[in-house]
Amino acid sequence: MTFSQQQLKSHVAHAALDEVLPLLGPDVILGVGTGSTADLFIDALAPFKNRFGGAVASSERSAKRLSGYGVAVLDLNDVTGLPAYVDGADEVTEDFAMLKGGGGALTREKIVAASALRFICIVDATKVVRTLGAFPLPVEVIPMARAYVTRQLLHIGGEKCAVRLRAGPTDLPYVTDNGNYILDVSGLVITQPERLEQQIESLAGVVACGLFSVRRADVLVIGAQEGIRTLRKGDA
Repeated sequence: MTFSQQQLKSHVAHAALDEVLPLLGPDVILGVGTGSTADLFIDALAPFKNRFGGAVASSERSAKRLSGYGVAVLDLNDVTGLPAYVDGADEVTEDFAMLKGGGGALTREKIVAASALRFICIVDATKVVRTLGAFPLPVEVIPMARAYVTRQLLHIGGEKCAVRLRAGPTDLPYVTDNGNYILDVSGLVITQPERLEQQIESLAGVVACGLFSVRRADVLVIGAQEGIRTLRKGDA
């Protein structure tokens, strides 16, 4: 039997429960990401809503979905710790570096991930790559810095690099939950993701970029045609 990509996403979302359920308790607050796979994780988590205290969401979209199931959504500033953060990725390598932000929530995702003891990344096998960069790299910028940051990104990326201002549904610029713009950078071959992440995030006007290589995943749960494969930091 061959599974569709949507079915693989559903399988991996349910497999993530095996990682999360042992951590649950009345006072436990989970971090929950954004995107189609994260949506399916929220759906799978919902039946267990009475077994934990609530969640911190990385976007308004996820917060709305959690609230719809009756899960308490908390502000990160009101939480002392997150035992786990569960989210997908647009690309991920088997050494746990990720490219994220296709859904526009990269900055909040990065903040919640940094606050969690364990980052559980859930993807279907099509998202696992040897080298990051086939998917355009999102960079969230303060609106007034758009042109300046675009020039700097073109300089960093070289002659094959292209930078596009992300458009919203009405062809106006896409606006993040933080009120900023996103520049999507294509044509990159990211062989040193940690160095590039730090270089881009040092630019004036950049809020965050979609490279998650300084704070990588701790657990990678992959849904493939052959079944679920789980990789953990420290495994041989």
